[in-house]
Amino acid sequence: MRLLVAPHDLGIGGSQINAIDLAAAAADAGHDVIVYGKPGPLVERIEARGLEFVAARPLRYRPAPSRILQLARLARRRKLDLIHAYEWPPCLDAYFGAHLTGGVPLLCTVLSMSVSPYVPSSVPLVMGTAALAAEARRRHRAPVWALEPPIDTAADAPSIDGAPLRRAFEIPDQEPLAVTVSRLALELKLDALVDAIDAVGELARELPLTLLIVGDGPADTALRARAEQINRRREREVVKFAGALADPRPAYAAADLVLGMGSSALRAMAIGKPVIVQGEGGFSKVFEPTSGDYFERHGFWGVGDGQPNGRRLAGQMRDLLANRTRLERLGDFGRETVTTRFSLRRAIEIQLDAYDALLERPQSRRPGEAASAAARALRLEIDNHDPRRKRARSAVEADRLVAAATVPAVLPPAPVAALA
Repeated sequence: MRLLVAPHDLGIGGSQINAIDLAAAAADAGHDVIVYGKPGPLVERIEARGLEFVAARPLRYRPAPSRILQLARLARRRKLDLIHAYEWPPCLDAYFGAHLTGGVPLLCTVLSMSVSPYVPSSVPLVMGTAALAAEARRRHRAPVWALEPPIDTAADAPSIDGAPLRRAFEIPDQEPLAVTVSRLALELKLDALVDAIDAVGELARELPLTLLIVGDGPADTALRARAEQINRRREREVVKFAGALADPRPAYAAADLVLGMGSSALRAMAIGKPVIVQGEGGFSKVFEPTSGDYFERHGFWGVGDGQPNGRRLAGQMRDLLANRTRLERLGDFGRETVTTRFSLRRAIEIQLDAYDALLERPQSRRPGEAASAAARALRLEIDNHDPRRKRARSAVEADRLVAAATVPAVLPPAPVAALA
């Protein structure tokens, strides 16, 4: 099979790494695989896995006419059997060209935490959780698979040594370390990062605890400002920033406790670390046997009550850090869970089965659906480029960053339910 994989982005991130790892596993299974995308830091990972990389043309709009033509020509020249796109923009680039005009089968993976309205309903989908797959099946005509973010459990393993990283950041072996590995982004991430800083700032009054934040992004400056206020209050460097690490595994390995979501939480579990899963709106929940069913259905993420969660998260962290035996048991449970349910080996078997099913399925190309998809994408682009809407969005983002940069004099109390 001649397969083209199109991640939505090649900056460092869980979705992109998943796409590359699955592409490499498909190549290992004997298929001819090309990875297509805008050049970024993960091109090195693509080349290290022995995969061919084709750079996408620059774009100004989504879907991008230049990429639609490029993919159509690439499909003809390389006689592609299947295109697998991740998230809706590259999906539409492939849909309007190689799929509609060339008849190349198309599969779209959506790892966002909602069902995208921009993917045409005739395009088969892979969703990142069982709950989202069930929702997609109610509104989507084409087949839908559920495939959680896969983890390479051979590469992400408890044998990784975190001691050099502790030394590099001057964190003594005997002092507790919490780690979060995340894009420092406003969408999906900012609430959790603010809560993590506040929680560790609260606990630092009673424990020699450090939080190491690994990652970069547009919220970096605001989060560093918040952390600096915490550090001044505690008169030591409670919160440290590592920036983006091409290989974050030593950071996970150095941790006593990991705060995270999505594939970051799963990678920490694979390395044998206990995890508190975070989400938006003040969500946090310990991954343990009693919460396993929830996360297996809804994914390693959630939505809280919209209230600041620093104090509640601090309580969850305090309880775990006070019980070394429980930490070790949760680390073992997480490793076992990932190896049995979320391993890359299991994921590629499911994905290759999906590819086989699509290659046998008659292709559905509906002019009316294509027109509707184009209209929805056009409306979105008009909204995105409307000067008034852009100013409004910028003002909201600026307000969020100002709030993120400022620590309240006293943390809000934990909700009553969280104290029970």
